[in-house]
Amino acid sequence: MKCIKEFMGFGVMGALLWLTGCVGYHAGPTNGLPAGSRSIRVKFFDNETFEPRLVVAVNRALKRNLQQDGTYTLETQGEADLVVSGQLTKFLRNGISYTPGDSLVVQDYTMQLTARIKVADRTTGQVVYEGDVTGKTIVRVGDDLTSAQRQVIPLIAENLARQAASFIVDGHWPDKVKAQ
Repeated sequence: MKCIKEFMGFGVMGALLWLTGCVGYHAGPTNGLPAGSRSIRVKFFDNETFEPRLVVAVNRALKRNLQQDGTYTLETQGEADLVVSGQLTKFLRNGISYTPGDSLVVQDYTMQLTARIKVADRTTGQVVYEGDVTGKTIVRVGDDLTSAQRQVIPLIAENLARQAASFIVDGHWPDKVKAQ
């Protein structure tokens, strides 16, 4: 009988520890809004770089990241509460390692894409967020720089979109709007 009481005591203590261990955990959106209560639309960005195919990759990646997050409902047609627009401003390629024995032949490049992102409230037109976001990655070139660059564009777009979605979803906009 004493063994059963001790076992139950440990069970109650374990349950209390388990229940209080998740007190700081918050499921769902981190910006205080109920999931899906507002909608967002992503416009195609303007491409101010000389690299083709960047706009489609960034648009696709940003939509996918916002949809996976679930804070906002992604609106592809019609009216949305928030509208995301922007410009792809820089696409940089810098050599970071060179072929042994030949310091002129690049072996690895770091490639980065910078976008100026603007989020506006559709009804008021007020800009609630505007900032630069940069996505980057490292690529081993091999014999064909063009093919390597073509293959790495989705990775750069995904990196940029992950950061942009984080800014869009977790931004503390009311404080910024009041300060302006």
